[in-house]
Amino acid sequence: MEISLSPVAKSFLAGSFSGTCSTLLFQPLDLVKTRVQSSITHGNKVGMVAVFTNVVKDETLVGLWRGLIPSITRCVPGVGVYFSTIHYLRTNYGSKDPHPLESLTLGALARCFAGVSVLPFTVIKTRYESGTFAYRGVSQALIGIYSREGLKGLYSGLAPTLLRDAPFSGLYLMFYSQIKKSLPPSILHNGSPIIHFQCGILAGMLASLVTQPADVIKTHMQLNPQKFCNIKSAVTYVFEREGMVGFWRGLIPRTIRRTLISAMAWTIYEEFMKNCGLGK
Repeated sequence: MEISLSPVAKSFLAGSFSGTCSTLLFQPLDLVKTRVQSSITHGNKVGMVAVFTNVVKDETLVGLWRGLIPSITRCVPGVGVYFSTIHYLRTNYGSKDPHPLESLTLGALARCFAGVSVLPFTVIKTRYESGTFAYRGVSQALIGIYSREGLKGLYSGLAPTLLRDAPFSGLYLMFYSQIKKSLPPSILHNGSPIIHFQCGILAGMLASLVTQPADVIKTHMQLNPQKFCNIKSAVTYVFEREGMVGFWRGLIPRTIRRTLISAMAWTIYEEFMKNCGLGK
């Protein structure tokens, strides 16, 4: 039965649902990535396996889902806003057969809008996952950050976040659309979720590799905004401590996580929209 909602509202619900599923499944990878990157700041560089082992040892398996609540608080509306914005832009300003630059622009604009709207929750999520902040809840974290750091604290890391997420989403949508176009019509028209997922995996890997340095800078600025007040200071710190290698810290867990999350989100979104009568 057709759902009595506007297409944009359906896009928001589809995105929110896909974001919830992805966050629940892949939160441990985000936590590991954050701690691998933050270890530079604390002068105790560790790898992905060591972080995973230490978390399970000290906090049990449940510790791998530390920061889940702020992650969901951020992802559910954030992914919903992202997909609904893409749908709106495609419907009102896009062409029926978008070229790569158009897909790149649509994805980047949608991510900028969604990223700014939920950035305070991104800051809280990053600090929760680092294990160095003892917030008792999302509301207490919001109040605490605002009282000590003001709006600047809640929006710390805005520039590197947008420099990371806007290109990632733009590149992802461009790669995803072009990969789907390259498939034989008989396979594409089959509409199998597996096909969408495989296209998403490849697109996610390519986009993650390009945007990894911005993710490292974003993490440092959000964990220690007083020390890293701008992008230049964070870039200088990472380069002086580890050289170019430092900008690729956390690459493996982030690539795995972003690739799987994006692939799953788009697969669930496309299936949801198809069942709502809005699939291509």
